[in-house]
Amino acid sequence: MTTVSDPKKVKVLKPDRSQTQIGIALQQLRKNPLARFGGFGLILLYIMAIFAPFIAPDGLSNYSSSNITKFHPITPIHIHDPATGSLVRPFVYKYSQQLNMTTFVNEFQMTKEVCPIYYFVRGDKYRILGIPGNIHLFGTNNPECKVYLFGAETLGRDLFTRIMYASQISLTIGLGAVLVTTFLGLLLGGMAAYFGGWIDIFIMRLVEVIGSIPGLFLIVLLRAALPENINPILGLYVVIFLLALIDWGGTARATRAQLMSVRELDFASAAKSLGASDSRILWRHLLPTMSSYIIVGLSLSIPGMILFESSLSFIGIGAVEPYVSWGSLLAQAQEGGFASITQRPWVLIPGLFIVFTVMCFQLLGDGLRDAFDPRKRH
Repeated sequence: MTTVSDPKKVKVLKPDRSQTQIGIALQQLRKNPLARFGGFGLILLYIMAIFAPFIAPDGLSNYSSSNITKFHPITPIHIHDPATGSLVRPFVYKYSQQLNMTTFVNEFQMTKEVCPIYYFVRGDKYRILGIPGNIHLFGTNNPECKVYLFGAETLGRDLFTRIMYASQISLTIGLGAVLVTTFLGLLLGGMAAYFGGWIDIFIMRLVEVIGSIPGLFLIVLLRAALPENINPILGLYVVIFLLALIDWGGTARATRAQLMSVRELDFASAAKSLGASDSRILWRHLLPTMSSYIIVGLSLSIPGMILFESSLSFIGIGAVEPYVSWGSLLAQAQEGGFASITQRPWVLIPGLFIVFTVMCFQLLGDGLRDAFDPRKRH
């Protein structure tokens, strides 16, 4: 006697779909909390850079010539009424300056004048991705009583505002320069490995010649060769990208070494026998085998370029007024000497942004490296 099982209890086996290498790596990446933290931090930083004019309560170079607030301290934000202790609209107290007759230095003293903080206030005009606007996230609508979340710098300009704008230069230059370097390295390294012969010899000798040129010396020379009346930010981008044009040697060497062992495999030979062009074999079959190296290399190279741009701005050949980067903001802190640590430590905050950005890139890069490594998957 045969029995028929209940069809509702029969499990339907779903076909096992194969996953790509990138899909498996993303699954492994989600299991790494440090890598997730680094990726989330970078997302926040780049959102901050894109919407910097909206987030910043003031204009990039706004300061008062009549009421100079040089090194204005950080203004605490209060949410309790001092009289009743009840919750009220966030506010700050206005500060006044008094001359210290002992040190002959103006000192800031908190007054009892209350300045409410409003949201989505109108202020300086700006453009975000080409879209004009004049709405700022917060402000007091009182030019004599501003919110200094990170204090003020040597001319009394809001440091929080300048850090927001500086992120646009510090984050985009590193990303753009590394993309140029990676593209050239993959192209020329792939050509050297695929074609071989005199093309391989020429490209590798070119890498050796370019690698013998000291980078810092070249960057100073290129900056000095630019016209004096050139836009400062344009000059910085030109110098950084010229450096990227000659910094592709390491990527080209690694690409050549890996593709030399791949070009004779069956899939490459099959594509060639089917009549695929050289460019298609190179870009559609050979270079995709380096996807893990490219992704990890990008995540670890970008912070190096950000540090390099910051160091250029720190020594005065990077972003200059009226533009600003995190490195140039640190240079102003260095000009204050030891007093920048003892009397006005808030001027060192741009350095924390550099450290946080580099840390996020390193955490994400380490996580990607482990995710693409089959020996470390779990």
